[in-house]
Amino acid sequence: MIRSVLNAKRALAVIGTILIFGVSCSTTEVAQQPVKEPSKKSSSEIEGLAEIIETSPTFSKTITGFTLYDPVTDSMLYGVNEDKYMTPASNTKIFTYYAGLNALGSHIPALNYVVRGDSLIFWGTGDPSFLHPDDFGTTDVYDFLNEFEGNIYFSDSNFDDDVLGPGWAWSDYDAYYSAEKSPFPIYGNYARFTIERIEQVRVAEVNGEYVVNPKILGKFVENDGVNEDGRLSISRDRVGNNFEYSFKSDTVRYQTDKPFHYTPELIVELLADTLNREVGYLADYKMPEDRQTMYGMRADSLYKRMMLPSDNNLAEQIMMMISGTIGDELNVRKGINYVVENYLTDLPDSPNWRDGSGLSRYNLFTPRTVAALLKKLDEKVDNDELLFDTFPQGGVQGTIRNLYSARDGGPAYVFAKTGTLSNSHCLSGYVITDTGRKLIFSFMNNNYVIPTREVQSQMEEVLWYIHTNF
Repeated sequence: MIRSVLNAKRALAVIGTILIFGVSCSTTEVAQQPVKEPSKKSSSEIEGLAEIIETSPTFSKTITGFTLYDPVTDSMLYGVNEDKYMTPASNTKIFTYYAGLNALGSHIPALNYVVRGDSLIFWGTGDPSFLHPDDFGTTDVYDFLNEFEGNIYFSDSNFDDDVLGPGWAWSDYDAYYSAEKSPFPIYGNYARFTIERIEQVRVAEVNGEYVVNPKILGKFVENDGVNEDGRLSISRDRVGNNFEYSFKSDTVRYQTDKPFHYTPELIVELLADTLNREVGYLADYKMPEDRQTMYGMRADSLYKRMMLPSDNNLAEQIMMMISGTIGDELNVRKGINYVVENYLTDLPDSPNWRDGSGLSRYNLFTPRTVAALLKKLDEKVDNDELLFDTFPQGGVQGTIRNLYSARDGGPAYVFAKTGTLSNSHCLSGYVITDTGRKLIFSFMNNNYVIPTREVQSQMEEVLWYIHTNF
């Protein structure tokens, strides 16, 4: 299928036909626009690009969609399967980033609250920074709660969502990348275990001690001693917060994050332990119109923390904060619907967007739609230094710090978001050419059973060719 589509694309390239991103609202048909002048590059470079993909033994084992777009000439330079819907994985976070830029302000909402007599009643906004173990550099909410001299009550009456997203793999519930959504995240919504080995002469004397943060969760951990098959194991019950820990005898130092299960009772207990004071829970106390909102960390700092390591929970919480900004309820789906209806009606193909992180297999985007979004994002930020600093950079930072380095020792030339699920790997962003052109690309690979590293290696060949030839 790739070969036949590529041949058609090459033929179009040779005669200089250029496709345009102009679209109608909410349809999957590309709107007809006047044909623009061809780029200064001759068709030979485009033919060379097509040849790499067409003859690739790797891409013959994948379902691959690709598009290369020039934002200056507003023209698609090359595409294959660019109009086919594919699983984007964490490329979804590009949508979340753009959503936040449009729907949230310069600082994220951190807390909603009212004071009634001698009591403070507060509701979460979805802000994920509170007591996060990776230190978000903000203590405003903690200081505010800690310094209030009266009674403190927490309510989650504004939380109207499931703790796990639609289409998430149920068996991943206790994996670090599947931390639950919640109205008032605390400690990142996970327990961080650090396992230490006390070196002894005999293996039997290795005690496998661990430290858990927050410490109060230690009461939920059952230590099963040395694992008979030599593995280190920490697992949590699917429902509830009982952890089972089995260490292995040769563990030196090991750190792992395990999501805890959200209940308002647990949040109140964690908060009371942290503040060293009693905290009450008001289940059905609705947010009044006279509530006040406290704002916290800079939004651009949060977006970077989401994009570079591809943090799923931060992405979900951003979409939840958006829903709480446009209304009273915290619900990721409502946030997505609002963004699609207000900011994304001009995309080539309507996105089937179901969560903030890309964990959902229900997400389906086309490569040309992702590229069109990247163009909108480029225009929205309008500052290459800031935009590129938020994206992973080949050979420099984020999820591609060990990939896509300049082979000639030059500066980074790939600034792009990865997206990986089992049998799917995507990369979409910006590629800078030797001549200084900034081009937009979206690479989407689905339904393969070969190693992902093999797919990445072939993608790198394509991007280096673009860097050196366009």
